[in-house]
Amino acid sequence: MLKKTFFLSAVLLSALSGQAQAVTLNADGQWNAFDVDDSVSNSGGLEWIDFNNDALSFDFTLTGSAILKVVDGGFAGDRFQVFDNGSLLDQTSVAVNSYPDGVGLDFDAAFANTNFSRGVFLLGAGSHSITGLLSQSALDDTNSALNATIGAVSLTAVPVPAAAWLYMTGAGLMSLVSRRRKSKV
Repeated sequence: MLKKTFFLSAVLLSALSGQAQAVTLNADGQWNAFDVDDSVSNSGGLEWIDFNNDALSFDFTLTGSAILKVVDGGFAGDRFQVFDNGSLLDQTSVAVNSYPDGVGLDFDAAFANTNFSRGVFLLGAGSHSITGLLSQSALDDTNSALNATIGAVSLTAVPVPAAAWLYMTGAGLMSLVSRRRKSKV
């Protein structure tokens, strides 16, 4: 049954991807918000949407590796399927329902709180188009699914390891010393 749910989600996402509003995502570590609300979404679905209620994708091209973070905001209890170019990366972590207590738009607080669903994905060089679907909704005080939330994504470039920088700096200094000695001879 779970495989069927993932398949149906992928088919729905694929159908919507042609209508998605693309937002360029920078590898600056800043949170970029998205909404989910089946009552206002132009498709009536549970895909990530922008503030105009259109399907939303976060697009970017990497020359090296980067870390993509996804977090639920508002009330804890939501869970997302995260896609890259239409292929499922994975789901965010299991969450504990917190309705009516939440963190609003404080995505750093949500990411630090294990009650909120989150995911961390290592992406390689190339072109990426990140989209998502709400796969589990927070419940209200009558145990009804809200099917509406706010979340965010963040992209951070993976730095070249410090050892590599030390090696390059040392090699550069050695080259400089070698040149200076040759010019004196």
